[in-house]
Amino acid sequence: MKLQLLRNATMRIEYAGKTILTDPMLEEKYKYDSFVGRSPNPLVDLPMSIEEILNGLDACIISHLHLDHFDPKAQEVLTRDLKVFCPPVDAENIKSVGLKNVEAIEDSVDWEGIKITRTPGRHGDNLWHKQMGEVSGFIIKSENEPTVYWVGDSVFYMEVENVISENKPDVIIIHASGDRFGNAPPVVMDTEQTLALCKFAPDAKIVAVHMESMDIFKITRDSLRNVADKHHVSADHLLIPLDGDILEF
Repeated sequence: MKLQLLRNATMRIEYAGKTILTDPMLEEKYKYDSFVGRSPNPLVDLPMSIEEILNGLDACIISHLHLDHFDPKAQEVLTRDLKVFCPPVDAENIKSVGLKNVEAIEDSVDWEGIKITRTPGRHGDNLWHKQMGEVSGFIIKSENEPTVYWVGDSVFYMEVENVISENKPDVIIIHASGDRFGNAPPVVMDTEQTLALCKFAPDAKIVAVHMESMDIFKITRDSLRNVADKHHVSADHLLIPLDGDILEF
């Protein structure tokens, strides 16, 4: 398995002979309005061309429809017949932009020897997650490959613990930027929640993404690494890739 972080939650994952794109946000730097008044978004350019990103894709998984997870540029450039997996709540909206091979995952699907299971998420605390809307994560499994749990835009809460306990993933991908509006609680994992997850899943490789890409972020890669080091969470346990980095498992 190879995982290449492109930017935010956009990744190319090579898995069981297939190449899967996640949550495509493909517009260039500064093309969108600010979320919280700090800067136009996204804050950084993609590390490669759109042509390179789309080359050889077999499928795309979209966790939800927020701008930084499925943007107008992605809607424009994704191949019309590319296989797209998504939650049921988003399927019709994704089809409406002209994508023709969209499959909603209610529970799980078996695709080309890969089982993809949708998992619950909570995009903030009890107040915020209702305003932020429904989000999903995914378990990805195949013979002779690591079991992957992409948590998605979720805080660390009981349902995430349950998914880890039931599936015992080898690789857990988290969104660890600590996004928050003002002084409200975070709507994705922050440093404290990331460390709690590392403690809860000591045998998994934790991959922190969704960082330093949008102006709402609160946690930097360096700050997360520094706190993790102080708490004796090794770089082999908690991996914090830069945009463009390729991780192999």
